[in-house]
Amino acid sequence: MKILMRADTHVNIEIPSNTPVAKCTFSQVLAALSVSLGSLVVGYSSGYTSPALPSMNNTEIWNLYLTSEMESWIGSVMPLSAIFGGIAGGPLIEYLGRRNTIMLTALPFIAAGLVIGMAVNSWIIIVGRILSGFAVGIASLSLPVYLGETIQAEVRGTLGLLPTAFGNIGILTAFIAGEYLNWYKLAYLGACLPIPFFLLMLLIPETPRWFISKGKTKKARKSLQWLRGKNADISEELASVEKAHVDSEKNSLSNPIKELFQSHYIKPLSISLGLMLFQQLSGINAVIFYSKKIFATAGSSISDGLCSIIIGCVNFISTFIATALIDRLGRKLLLYISSVAMIVTLALLGIFFYLYEHKYDTSSYGWIPLTTLIIYVLGFSLGFGPIPWLMMGEILPAKVRGQAASIVTGFNWICTFIVTKTFLSIANVIGQAAVFWLYCGICIIGLIFVIVFVPETRGRSLEDIEKRLTGPVRRMSAIANIKPMPTAC
Repeated sequence: MKILMRADTHVNIEIPSNTPVAKCTFSQVLAALSVSLGSLVVGYSSGYTSPALPSMNNTEIWNLYLTSEMESWIGSVMPLSAIFGGIAGGPLIEYLGRRNTIMLTALPFIAAGLVIGMAVNSWIIIVGRILSGFAVGIASLSLPVYLGETIQAEVRGTLGLLPTAFGNIGILTAFIAGEYLNWYKLAYLGACLPIPFFLLMLLIPETPRWFISKGKTKKARKSLQWLRGKNADISEELASVEKAHVDSEKNSLSNPIKELFQSHYIKPLSISLGLMLFQQLSGINAVIFYSKKIFATAGSSISDGLCSIIIGCVNFISTFIATALIDRLGRKLLLYISSVAMIVTLALLGIFFYLYEHKYDTSSYGWIPLTTLIIYVLGFSLGFGPIPWLMMGEILPAKVRGQAASIVTGFNWICTFIVTKTFLSIANVIGQAAVFWLYCGICIIGLIFVIVFVPETRGRSLEDIEKRLTGPVRRMSAIANIKPMPTAC
């Protein structure tokens, strides 16, 4: 039984703590809220399989005849499809625009819910999950791009949190609704959720930068004025965006792929890839996807449905804790805390399941799986969940940021698919206890990787970070170098 839950999918955009807070306009809040409803749909789609699969397996009512292998594919095909959605998302946000691309993701989300809801066999459900995953890939790419290009820097930390929070609300919605609805009713609910998202997206404008890139200066001015307020003086900001675009065109690379793999770019790219690797190989998606199965196998004294809801609440709350601490404690310290928390809890889970598998009486310790998973999810969400995405935007050099981010995010989705697809197979071969210890060992290696290779970026400008990682370079505007990524995370 799988919980397709990407606790780490959305990137938190933040600002240094010593930056003055500017007045935020209602229009920016509306824009962030509209976009974040798309993240809620992503979260719901991700969480759908956990409550839905037990209902699908009720052979007395349904004739879906799900094998263990088919269950595995239903749980893992979504991140696989998301890779291709991300690839399509890059060209789409360039040709159709950020807003239109985000808005159009509502259509495959609606179609996915209807297809799954009307399914008469497991293969049709797979088709629905493929549609859903494709939309997730596009949304994962386009949501942070839209917010990065519309929300003013002084409030990006606050409003940039909304997609993560709404994504977790979507997951919780799926968990809670799953206590009362069967699989096809859950799917129909998933088909309804994109409708308000689509309608709200009609109210907000395209990003000023996209208009500028298409030579539509008047529309760019109108869009920026709407975002900043009708009485705001936007002349300086608009001129800055225009200049950034000109500089970007002037300094565009003739062969960006070849440029990406030059020696002075290898270090930041490798660090970012390493963080993504250890993020996924920490076992987060396997542990969370199969949390209901873990609770059921362990004979937990708390119902597996309630356990999943509690885990979802912890994931939601930890989003705000991480945001409050990340600029106070720094990236590396939070990664240390995250690693140690995951190492300890995975080791304890391994011990518990070792005793359980060897027929020791664990009935008095039914609280251990829930307690350790709560600490595990909290630890992950404090560090290895959001920080690899945050640092990807900080350490990847400006000239190759778009291409490098494409590689890094695509690599993350591939790792997600591999971990999700292989968890049950590996557990059947070596046992669940050994799987947890395997992930524990990987987390230990990840901690060493952070200590040795990952730089502290708190309070440092992007120019300083790039200079430290690649040597002195000529920096273009950060806005000018926010390029769409062919694959999303």
